[in-house]
Amino acid sequence: MLEELNQANEYIVSKIVEKDQLILNMEEYARAHNVPIVTKEVAKYLEFMADMNKSKNILEIGTAIGYSGIITARVAKKYEGNLTTIEIDETRYIEAKENFEKAGLDNVHQILGDGLEEIKKLEYGYDFIFIDAAKGKYKEFFEDSYKLLSEGGLIFIDNIMFRGYLYKEYPKRFKTIVRKLDEFIDYLYENYPSFTLLPFGDGIGLLRKESSGVK
Repeated sequence: MLEELNQANEYIVSKIVEKDQLILNMEEYARAHNVPIVTKEVAKYLEFMADMNKSKNILEIGTAIGYSGIITARVAKKYEGNLTTIEIDETRYIEAKENFEKAGLDNVHQILGDGLEEIKKLEYGYDFIFIDAAKGKYKEFFEDSYKLLSEGGLIFIDNIMFRGYLYKEYPKRFKTIVRKLDEFIDYLYENYPSFTLLPFGDGIGLLRKESSGVK
């Protein structure tokens, strides 16, 4: 079954024809410099979900070189909104800034700093939040993000199954991260009825904040 899922992902990726030269250049740069960015099929799904939600005020935790940020910022711009994105690494922050400028995006607010600290300075009202940062801190990122999420808003969590290590043998050095992610998934299923886990890319977690105000 897992092998079939991998083959399905490969088939999907083979059908995605990217025409944006900036995006292609960023993909090549990420491969050459081992920069973690979302996979092609996840990028398309991220764009689809943000657009379907008519996301105007978007928060991203983990900018890297701005690959997913460009995708979500373009969606926000479509609805006359903005992207706020947080990155802890100064080099990545600068690279992302250059890429946002190349994309001609003027609706991006970049924050350089530790996401766990910076997110506490933000105000309520985001309708789409994308989490793709330190895996061992996902629960903390989620709890802070949920407080900022508008009713009916979406949280999109990438890499939640951490290279497949949650269901297959993993290096001992990742024991703590794997345990925390597994416990985090249990926590989401137990406390948030709208949570769903999708087995493509490196695992995607999706959650909608109920409009009734209850979990």
